[in-house]
Amino acid sequence: MRSIFYLWPIFIGMQFKHPEILYALFLLLIPIFIHLFQLRRFQKVDFTNVAFLKKVTIQTRKSSQLKKWLTLLMRLLALASIIIAFAQPFTAAKNALNTKKETVIYIDNSFSMQAKGAKGPMLERALQDLFDKTGGGEKLSWFTNNSERRNVTPQDFKNEVLSIEYSQSQLTPAQVLLKANQLYSNEKDVLKRLIYLSDFQQQEIFPEIPEDLILDAVPLKPVKASNISIDSAYIVSKNASVTQLKVKVSNTTSEISEVPISLFNKNRLIAKTALDFSENSNGTVTFDIENSEEFIGELQINEPNLPFDNSLYFSINNPGKIKVLAINEADGNFLQRLFDKEEFQFNQQTFKTLNYNEIPDQNFIVLNELKEIPASLATALKAFSDNGGSILIIPASQADLSGYNNFLLTMALGTLTEEKSQEKMITKIVFSHPLFKDVFEKEVENFQYPKVNSFYRVSTNASAAIGFEDNQPFLLQKNKTYLFAAPINKENSNFQNSPLVVPTIYNMALQSLPLPHLYYTIGQQNEIAVPVKLGQDEIITVKDSTEQFIPIQQTKANYVLMTTTDEPAKAGNYQIMKKNEFLENISFNYSRSESELQYLSPEYWEGAKVYSSVEALFDSIEDANAINSFWKWFAIFALLFLLFEMLILKFYR
Repeated sequence: MRSIFYLWPIFIGMQFKHPEILYALFLLLIPIFIHLFQLRRFQKVDFTNVAFLKKVTIQTRKSSQLKKWLTLLMRLLALASIIIAFAQPFTAAKNALNTKKETVIYIDNSFSMQAKGAKGPMLERALQDLFDKTGGGEKLSWFTNNSERRNVTPQDFKNEVLSIEYSQSQLTPAQVLLKANQLYSNEKDVLKRLIYLSDFQQQEIFPEIPEDLILDAVPLKPVKASNISIDSAYIVSKNASVTQLKVKVSNTTSEISEVPISLFNKNRLIAKTALDFSENSNGTVTFDIENSEEFIGELQINEPNLPFDNSLYFSINNPGKIKVLAINEADGNFLQRLFDKEEFQFNQQTFKTLNYNEIPDQNFIVLNELKEIPASLATALKAFSDNGGSILIIPASQADLSGYNNFLLTMALGTLTEEKSQEKMITKIVFSHPLFKDVFEKEVENFQYPKVNSFYRVSTNASAAIGFEDNQPFLLQKNKTYLFAAPINKENSNFQNSPLVVPTIYNMALQSLPLPHLYYTIGQQNEIAVPVKLGQDEIITVKDSTEQFIPIQQTKANYVLMTTTDEPAKAGNYQIMKKNEFLENISFNYSRSESELQYLSPEYWEGAKVYSSVEALFDSIEDANAINSFWKWFAIFALLFLLFEMLILKFYR
């Protein structure tokens, strides 16, 4: 009987599968009425035998009535239990009774999930737990950082979940909520559940969770938040025989003081050295590479906790040359000195001897203080610009402003007004301008600023890279066309002798044809100029030994501008091909943003339910969805009440 009292709170919240059967409880009134009105009549029995009188048991009226009431009660309870049993009573949580449920699972498969947990790599352990725990008949949707599946059966989910691979991309919590919302239906009164499996590494601030969404977060934690990674590599110097390559490696653990690093060329070991971390968490090492036709390199370290950043691929191609043409009506010796370098093919002509047929083959053209820009030259330069060419305009003193302005308007650079003779200092440098990227370590204030003796006023909406002391523009840029607001010959300015002249004009030329970098980062927008001319319907492809892809590409006059973002999917050394013709090597690496193992805690995510493991999460969901049936209990109660009735009839005196 004690168990009945324990079950009483459950009976109060009980529900019925067939509540209409409970109307049969009104039948319990019939035996009550029969008992109350005593429809049975007493009969007279004639007897003369005294022996018969000895067999009569005399009962008091009080005891007889009590026995009848107890018997009636047992029968009523037995009948009521049978009726309730047929109505099939049960208890369940409110969420378990929703007729429609939609579950979406987000699986963070970013590289930081390679870190070792208590039972191995965190992602692999989570996938195995999902495989073991997923069941039932309801369909679900799931997605990772680079894939998604909508409304699949639990069995289909099991067939695919163990084959999930790591991805270089990582969604933020806001992006996860947005993506999950796209996978839910638009039906109303639907229980929406998002299961969020992640290590929450380097995430943004947690967004607000929608009111109609249940978010279950499982933070997967590594045993050790430590890592050693190859961060970057760059060329520090180069001469006729040797290229010096500097490599930067970071270490977030104090347990390792020395790390070996290897240099390979075409999978052949070239050099091996050790990095000392005893005094600093960041280390650098320099390799001397003998100049050859090409170098297809790979740098390697051995760090088991997070292996994705243990390799860094790079390529050194035969140096391509940027074609620079100077059209002079002023002294061009400073340009000769500036472009007398290995990466440039410099040519200069006077305006009177200019060969117009050479203009389309150039990458960068300098108009060095021409007195006028005739319509024929303006037309040729506009076509050159439309095909991706870069132009620098240095105006002459007392220039023909009519021809200049006609050309400048076609290039969206504005117009020149009167030339003013006045000394003015050049003091404003836009340090964030692309021309000065990585030029200055910090914004300098004690710079030896140049000056001009005369200048043109410019009416324009183009962006300024350098300005005068009164904030008027000295150097303007629109797309890939540049304009000085004053002549820079030695009589009018000392700009040629200024430290600014080299990074300014030199970087204009470099950006006219972006030379291949040592490597590019997957997930970022990369623009690569490939010096090749394509025929109609011809394309370039990027491939390695196992895969290839066609990048976004724009065909220019004498090169192809190739753009990549999320391709290729795998880091490595690749080749750029035109059909079966090899063009050059190119290398791609994963972003190092996940190399720093810093985590947020979802316990601070308002509205999120946090679980310690996948197993704990699914146990909680199973308990919440459980439906407890009690019809068997009431069938047992009916038998017990019938048994009590028999005992009362037999033994009660």
